[in-house]
Amino acid sequence: MCELIRGHLKARRAADAHDLARARALRLAAFGAAGAGTNDVFDEQCTQILIEDMHSGDLLCCFRLMQLTPDALTRCYSAQFYELSTLSLQEGPMIELGRFCTAPGLRDPDVLRLAWAWITRHVDEAGVTLLFGCASFSGTQTTEYLDTFAMLRARHLAPDRWLPRVKAPEVFRFAARLRRKPDIRKAMTRMPPLLRSYLMMGAWVSDHAVVDRQMNTLHVFTGVEIGAIPPARKRLLRAIA
Repeated sequence: MCELIRGHLKARRAADAHDLARARALRLAAFGAAGAGTNDVFDEQCTQILIEDMHSGDLLCCFRLMQLTPDALTRCYSAQFYELSTLSLQEGPMIELGRFCTAPGLRDPDVLRLAWAWITRHVDEAGVTLLFGCASFSGTQTTEYLDTFAMLRARHLAPDRWLPRVKAPEVFRFAARLRRKPDIRKAMTRMPPLLRSYLMMGAWVSDHAVVDRQMNTLHVFTGVEIGAIPPARKRLLRAIA
């Protein structure tokens, strides 16, 4: 699939170096960290997706996808931060979703709907069994996200058989350290939108957050087993795709 159009919005694959430069500029604006806009070895290995306003030509959203087999997990972006050998037991192709961002201040829900429509079509066409990535929290201070992490611990930890192990030098082991009862309202208020979308599909997360000072984020490994997505959610995703 090359492109998907809904109303005035178009999702398409990046076509050239100019498109990639635009995506990097949007990342830099969205993440506010120098590392977000720079080239890395993964950009050249990934499929870059852009979502544009066809009237103005503005780039509203971008993300990248890397398709992997279970024996190739060590070459993905997440493997820099997490030990992923448990996932080698997954069957079928996997996709890593990364550098997902929208234009600062964007409030148009149709942009995210189109992004998930493109991803859903690609997942179905490629027979993907697992979608995963690093869901990012802005900044590297954990205190403002404690209710969110407590909720992740209580409701959304990965099963032991899939749980990513610690690899990064600086982590926040929220599953081991937090025993508080989460304030669900506060937890959802501080929840990154992408992570919220993952959880609505039945996602699970790592038991620790990585402190990424280059990107000025905290992130948790997040996995969605395609076969375990609730049927009602699957129908909704496929309806918009």
